[in-house]
Amino acid sequence: MYRFLLSVLFFICFSISPVLAQSNLTNTPDTVATSEGELVIHPIVHGTVAFEWNNQTIFVDPYGGATRFEQFDSPDLILITHAHGDHLNPETLSALDTNNATFIVPQSVAEQMDDKYQEQLIILDNGDSTEELGINVLAFPMYNLPEEGARHAKGWGNGYVLTMGGTTVYLSGDTEGIPEMRALTGIDIAFICMNLPYTMDVKQAASAVLDFEPTTVYPYHHRGQDIQEFKGLVDAGQKDIEVQLKNWYADP
Repeated sequence: MYRFLLSVLFFICFSISPVLAQSNLTNTPDTVATSEGELVIHPIVHGTVAFEWNNQTIFVDPYGGATRFEQFDSPDLILITHAHGDHLNPETLSALDTNNATFIVPQSVAEQMDDKYQEQLIILDNGDSTEELGINVLAFPMYNLPEEGARHAKGWGNGYVLTMGGTTVYLSGDTEGIPEMRALTGIDIAFICMNLPYTMDVKQAASAVLDFEPTTVYPYHHRGQDIQEFKGLVDAGQKDIEVQLKNWYADP
């Protein structure tokens, strides 16, 4: 009985330790120097990121309610990766002051957005790029493998590569470790999703990151996954990649 109780206790501790470790993280912003001033990175929630750069405010996939964005000025640029509700979130958008914002979206998102936004949209397909407010924006593939019957079909949504003051930021959107991601070069900061069954597990995510070798990587959109394991796998690859762990699921 004693050994049985020890086994149960070990199993419980092992099962909850990743959760406890992640709950002890913060979501404080990070600051990165660029050739045109500081880039401030704000982890918001799940797959939502905010950036402040060159007196501009950029939101990616605003979600989770307006309370999470109270500290920011009205957005100048909003990027939306795809039309699922945790990325294109009408409730959050309608509660924000987006009157002066430019939206960059794939066609599938444009088709689902309210008419009041239509004149503010720039629609990009995978491989298209634009420059807005001094930021170069490249629409990048994001999709599931295998492609047939995928929840995220190739061409339906966009990841994004942003260049701000010579600093390149890759936002994966909802994807797996696709060949296009693995072939990326020159990425300074990467945001990589990992949550089954919708995207990929930590092993596939770590493998992809080790292939394209960003300077810094943030695991995000990782509900239910062990990001400490992800960090361990990336660190074990000895590629001099900094893994930044944040609490993406903190209360607002």
